Amino acid sequence: MESATNAHSLIEVSALGIELLATALIIVAIIGATAIYLAGLVRQAAHPRARYTQYKQRLGRALLLCLEILVAADIVRTIALDSSVQSVLSLGLLVVIRTFLSWSLILEVEGRWPWQREEPGAPRAAEAEHESGGVY
Repeated sequence: MESATNAHSLIEVSALGIELLATALIIVAIIGATAIYLAGLVRQAAHPRARYTQYKQRLGRALLLCLEILVAADIVRTIALDSSVQSVLSLGLLVVIRTFLSWSLILEVEGRWPWQREEPGAPRAAEAEHESGGVY
């Protein structure tokens, strides 16, 4: 019985480690993207709207990655530790919510839904927004 308790503790620590990794990545992404954005503003390296769009894209891509990592932590915790009907339904709801968030981020970053093919030569959302003079 002691080995089951040790395995349970190891899985719980692993899930917590995965969540901490995602949290650390979010913090690093925010700091890194913000530093790049502010450095571009100081240097006047490119058009301000283009810099802002790149900033949003960097943050969006990082958040997409972190959402996937958080879903993995939820799956590890739910499947390995508590596979009751209520916990599996809770996991399903979390996955649906995070999937919707991921789709929203993909739409914001790439200008298309995840199931739509990217047309070769078509401008991405950021480029089209920049060319149309969109407001940021």
